Amino acid sequence: MSAQPVDLAQHVQAFIRGFPMADGYRVPDRAERAALAAGVLEVLDGRPEAASGRLAAIGYTVRRLRRATGELAEVCETAWTGRGWGRVYVDVTRPAHWSVQAPHPRSDLRTGLLAAELFDRAPGGVLVLAGALRTAGEGNCADVAHRADSAFNAVCDALVARGLPAIQVHGFADASAPGHDVVVSPGPAPPGDAVRRAARLLDEKGFRVCRVWRERCDGLEGTTNVQARRAAADGVPFVHVENSFSVRHDPAARGRAADALAEVARSWLHES
Repeated sequence: MSAQPVDLAQHVQAFIRGFPMADGYRVPDRAERAALAAGVLEVLDGRPEAASGRLAAIGYTVRRLRRATGELAEVCETAWTGRGWGRVYVDVTRPAHWSVQAPHPRSDLRTGLLAAELFDRAPGGVLVLAGALRTAGEGNCADVAHRADSAFNAVCDALVARGLPAIQVHGFADASAPGHDVVVSPGPAPPGDAVRRAARLLDEKGFRVCRVWRERCDGLEGTTNVQARRAAADGVPFVHVENSFSVRHDPAARGRAADALAEVARSWLHES
């Protein structure tokens, strides 16, 4: 089957706009999480047919898409189920070297779009996209940045186990951190080269950057983030980036942020 041509940012936005404003989430069981993670790894290993066979048991498949920069694989449900487990996109033109994660693509408005634009700017990436509002389930069960029992986290765990560094994008209201456009954090780990590079590059793009290792950043430090904690435990670079609404809402500003973070992603290609 030939690959379907697609504008990835528009494709992702259409998916996100379909999230229900209430409900739309079920916690996956251990076997479901394992099947999704294993299927994604099969795609990374260049075995999409094997991945499709494994994923069929949980209602997922692998689709080929074509964008301007080359072909990619979309790991997605075969039909809408209301489970809210999200999607994964893999650049299949070369081995995977890094990931970008969007745990709240609808609740943190336009972070899914930022993640897609970043993914498009640097080769060898994996885009992990959550599939529901963080308030979709009971309690905080759909807040995948703070739950270990999500499909999103299962995929992120599998990528960390492969040693893939990550950039995770979030959003905050402008009034939550007055005086700052972006908050950059390594999560609970000490600040390494990648997070320092991200802060410097965002500075150079004209953003007012709060560096959590230097100052208090209005509760946006990301130290309780589940994916950040796993990366820190495994010694894998992790860059947690909070973006103001103004940055996310304005296409030019969002593009500058994606450009800066793409330089970080490209540095991982050179280091591997």
